[in-house]
Amino acid sequence: MSKEQEKERETAILVASYLDGRDEERARLSLQELHELARTAGVEVLETITQNRERIDVAWYLGSGKIQEIAHRAEILDVDLIIFNDELSPSQVRNLDTAFDCKVIDRTQLILDIFAGRAQSREGKIQVELAQYNYLLPRLAGQGKQLSRLGGGIGTRGPGETKLESDRRHIRRRIGELKAQLQDIVRTRELHRERRKKNNVFQVALVGYTNAGKSTLLNRLTNAEALEEDKLFATLDPTTRQLTLPSGMEVLLTDTVGFIQDLPTSLVAAFRSTLEGVQEADLILHVVDAHHPDLEIHMEVVERELRNLKADALPRMTVFNKADLIRPGTYLPKTEESLLISALQADDLQLLLRRIEEHAYAAFKAMLLKVPVSRGDILSLLHREGLEMEQEYAENEAAYLVKVRLNREHPVYGRILPFIAEGAKTTEESW
Repeated sequence: MSKEQEKERETAILVASYLDGRDEERARLSLQELHELARTAGVEVLETITQNRERIDVAWYLGSGKIQEIAHRAEILDVDLIIFNDELSPSQVRNLDTAFDCKVIDRTQLILDIFAGRAQSREGKIQVELAQYNYLLPRLAGQGKQLSRLGGGIGTRGPGETKLESDRRHIRRRIGELKAQLQDIVRTRELHRERRKKNNVFQVALVGYTNAGKSTLLNRLTNAEALEEDKLFATLDPTTRQLTLPSGMEVLLTDTVGFIQDLPTSLVAAFRSTLEGVQEADLILHVVDAHHPDLEIHMEVVERELRNLKADALPRMTVFNKADLIRPGTYLPKTEESLLISALQADDLQLLLRRIEEHAYAAFKAMLLKVPVSRGDILSLLHREGLEMEQEYAENEAAYLVKVRLNREHPVYGRILPFIAEGAKTTEESW
């Protein structure tokens, strides 16, 4: 049996640089996440090597002496991969490719590999492939010596054209095809968004750091059967499900891809169309792993991404999840509105549903209707729409007085307009 067959998983050495002046906590968290990313990708980490530096070496990432030391350790441990914690430049990739006998990848490539393995929808697969090609294009010259040989001939390549030039031309053409396919999908999604707006559906978006428990919440609230795993990026494809609130009102709940520190720019760009759905939300639930020791850094990363998406001004509630794992008296950062729950506790889920319901109804105006006894169809209509109602029978007027919350853009607004009681207040105080 060969050594390759004996190995159950690929093995790796992790390499990171600690820069002077960089936040030590963030650097530690970044390296810890690299361990988790490797585990998620099915890679066994045999050793971690770091170096304190004033700045990243433009040619080798670390000092050339340190690189030789790492190459020696890689040979002794017989590892398959050297994984660098920062995104390597094309020139660094080329230089490191000559220094090691094993494969060299960076944090971005590792994340791209995980995304490629987890994308299920057509859109997700297109987005990942697009991000991979955008990452690969400027680095082709360092992707193995075989790409630099001549390959002239007829057909796909012109006489004397190098294999490298041919690959670049092929990748650029493929990028154009993928962007066109993605645009078609984006147009379809925008039509669906417009339809939801027209139907006045209240939309809730789950956002948060990766592995905070968003998919677990979605599953417990809607029986969505989304993938739940104690791994980074367990969910990649956005999932939207209908959620029924205690009053019977129905809203839409969307799970989104988790954020992470130093998320590759190529991935952010590729998944921009998916994340833009957050901008359409009426309420954002920022799910936080309350048990994680670095939760404040996680929250800052999510806040920054929401600002980049221009979604930071939308109504938001912080949901501190995994309350069953924290000790009593644990400090939680102050936010404008928050809730501490466990997605595994039914009572906590009911509390969360009621808070979502409060936000949903706050988006609607309160009004008083006078509905004649003969117009039971209007009462039935309001009930079918799941609108929050209070009603009493006014015997002297042979009519029902109905207090209801309703958005003026709601499809039924025109039908109930004739029944709004004259002189009735439509302020919150009348409710």
